[in-house]
Amino acid sequence: MKAIIIGSTKHVFLAAVYASIGIVLALLVTGVYFLNARPELSLWHTVELKNEFHYDTQLTHFSEYLALEEQLFAEVERKVVQKIPVSEFSPVNRYVKHSLSDPAHWSQNWNRSFEWPVANAEFGVLLLHGMSDSPYALSNVAAHFKGKAHVLGLRLPGHGTIPSGLTELYWQDLAAAVDLATAHMRQALKGKPLFVVGFSTGAAVALNHELERVRQDKAADYTGMIFISPAIGLAPIAAVARWQSWIGRLLELDKLQWNSLQVEYDPFKYNSFAVNAGDVVYQLALRNQGMLAELTAAQRMQIPSILTFQSVVDATVSSLAVVDNLYQLLPDKGHELVLFDMNRLDINVKLISNDPLTFLQHSINSEQLHYRGTVVENVSHDSTQVQARGFGLNQQGEWLTQNNKQVQTLDLFWPAGVYSLSHVALPFGIEDGLYGAVIKSDHRRIQIGAAASRGERGLYSVPASEMLRQKWNPFFPYLLERVDEYRLAQMQ
Repeated sequence: MKAIIIGSTKHVFLAAVYASIGIVLALLVTGVYFLNARPELSLWHTVELKNEFHYDTQLTHFSEYLALEEQLFAEVERKVVQKIPVSEFSPVNRYVKHSLSDPAHWSQNWNRSFEWPVANAEFGVLLLHGMSDSPYALSNVAAHFKGKAHVLGLRLPGHGTIPSGLTELYWQDLAAAVDLATAHMRQALKGKPLFVVGFSTGAAVALNHELERVRQDKAADYTGMIFISPAIGLAPIAAVARWQSWIGRLLELDKLQWNSLQVEYDPFKYNSFAVNAGDVVYQLALRNQGMLAELTAAQRMQIPSILTFQSVVDATVSSLAVVDNLYQLLPDKGHELVLFDMNRLDINVKLISNDPLTFLQHSINSEQLHYRGTVVENVSHDSTQVQARGFGLNQQGEWLTQNNKQVQTLDLFWPAGVYSLSHVALPFGIEDGLYGAVIKSDHRRIQIGAAASRGERGLYSVPASEMLRQKWNPFFPYLLERVDEYRLAQMQ
């Protein structure tokens, strides 16, 4: 009887194992089928560019990087722009000359690196954009500093050209380019303060630059670091990216190299997103977290002061990771964190399924904070006006208790119909010519932020979720105000 029971149990166990394997294989085959059933790849998904910079490219000066960049854009012109088939012509295709999305409609091609030197500038600013972006991502910040500082907007490798540039990218490529740009700025400024402004992945690369230096007992390059929606941590699903890419290469299914395939209607940002790009950000975040965890208390004191702006609602990076994996590990050295809450009108609060601030409350209410914190929030549940409420340390380095909050009412309001910010909205003001909400009828070019298309779902190739995503920051003036306040404090 015992032998029969053992035998039966063994058969049941094996049956369960085989059934599980069958289910996994079925799901895998189904997933591969649907991914491969997407639209055909275009030239900008398949062309390989030979003049892109990589970490093993033998360059010693930033001027050589710019020269290589010139060759790169000439290559894009030859291999893509001049060879687009008529079937791909569209009034909103960035690679079609004279289309509404042609970058040539702008006063300068923001896909390229740019430098605005100022004679005897008191400080310099290095701007680092995010993954799939271009230097345009920080153009509003650049305009704020134009004429006041020596400004350099770096085009990171793989960006500003065609989406296929992200399929063979490594985070080390980004880091090597930042090393060149930083050395150039340090030499040009001759010892004067250098600030870095990093958006999303750009912030992660800037942090990596300084963590690597601290780890090697080298002096910091930056006087201060300003992060906007920094990629400190990603959702765990990002770890799957490498496997999807591997399966695609194994089965020779090129479409599996892409998370999304869309019309390239944005002149300064890729709409198609390569699987490898997500893995690059994930690996970079892991590298930074590992180094930060290994640093001694004395080494952490060598990290330059950081000012971060982060929306509590962010579908791209983890807001909680910004707090727990970065700020909770930083010593008392003038670090600052500004959180933008959601629009807490009663109607909005009643509609949300998970309050994004709930996950952050425990961390930001801890009395072990060593940084100055601010939450930009509604003054009340029946008002769209916002206030800046302090938490953690105040400007004098004193702990703010529950009854001793610093509150500044701002002359800023949530726009009608906007319930939160987004990952991509923070670095742009309402007047931005591409992502802002002010319609400029005299410009014959695309204005993504002002678009408000309505219709049935499933018709457009552009997902409705992307069209509805908030593209500009109604509190951008406050962001710039805090940046100036921070910069002046670091230069004293």
